[in-house]
Amino acid sequence: MTDPTTDLNPRARVLLKTLVERYIEGGQPVGSRTLAHHAGLDLSPASIRNIMSDLEDGGFITSPHASAGRIPTPRGYRLFVDSLLTVKPLSTLDRHHIEAALGSHHDPQRLISTAANLLSELSQFASVIAVSRKREPCFRQIEFLRLSDSRVLLIIITEDSEVQNRILFTDKPYTQDQLSRAAAHFNEHYVGLTFDAVRPRLQHELTTLRSDISALMAMAVELGSEALGDTRHHYVVSGEANLLHTPDLSHNMTRMRELFHLFEHRTELMQLLNLGQRANGIQMFIGAEAGVAPLDECSVIAAPYAVNGEVVGTLGVIGPTRMAYERIIPIVDITSRLLSSALSHP
Repeated sequence: MTDPTTDLNPRARVLLKTLVERYIEGGQPVGSRTLAHHAGLDLSPASIRNIMSDLEDGGFITSPHASAGRIPTPRGYRLFVDSLLTVKPLSTLDRHHIEAALGSHHDPQRLISTAANLLSELSQFASVIAVSRKREPCFRQIEFLRLSDSRVLLIIITEDSEVQNRILFTDKPYTQDQLSRAAAHFNEHYVGLTFDAVRPRLQHELTTLRSDISALMAMAVELGSEALGDTRHHYVVSGEANLLHTPDLSHNMTRMRELFHLFEHRTELMQLLNLGQRANGIQMFIGAEAGVAPLDECSVIAAPYAVNGEVVGTLGVIGPTRMAYERIIPIVDITSRLLSSALSHP
């Protein structure tokens, strides 16, 4: 793929960098006079206008409505963050704040929740953290609770003390005594196994089990496997409300509703973050690059984090394309590193 920076001469690069920086700071279209004042180039107004026209033809900037100024396009932002951005080191105060907050917990779930809160607090945008487990969890105990003649509540407790509930719809009624016997058989013979491991053993044993509970147990294995398969992916979202106070996004309530629907259902967002998990260091998706329609006016800055050197998930910040990348990037980077350290050395 052709590098767009090869089409720009040094003066065009300086003007684009200046334009993006001024627009991020002020939120208003940037005109030639402002560029002439801040770019530090000895160029006539006519020369600046010509370069601006070339940048617009190249798809790096655009003119909103009838404004005389220009704003960056996603292509312009991409060139800026890849080649022109000067990242600012995270302040000592912010770094100490992250270290202190993460250093006060040892439980992995609390560490992840704290990291999500830190990201949204420091960025003033939304944050999301995804955790992927390598395998389906094992169960420690299951119980069946009769709800009606055709409905049974399956309660699953994993070895990590997570609780999953699923409703079984049965073809025939079961007494609570039958349900208790089925649960007792599971808890006596299969504790410490995944449901995938239980399945072949149960199929072998069904002929010796009483027929009145065999169908129930087979159904429990299938639904239990599905339930614990869902827990292989754990997600934490924080600071969604910050986006309601972000002018670049809050003006479009239809898009805002789509964005909140994305946070609620998360599947597409998690697929995006899984790409970040395979990246080495910071990865950014600007506008339509994310491939998720509600994020067309947003940028996602993500980084993987690890436990004892093994990448286990991704964390990131979601905000408008007009964000202070030079400040948000080190927030994400340092948080991922400090979370990795806290999880590796409890």
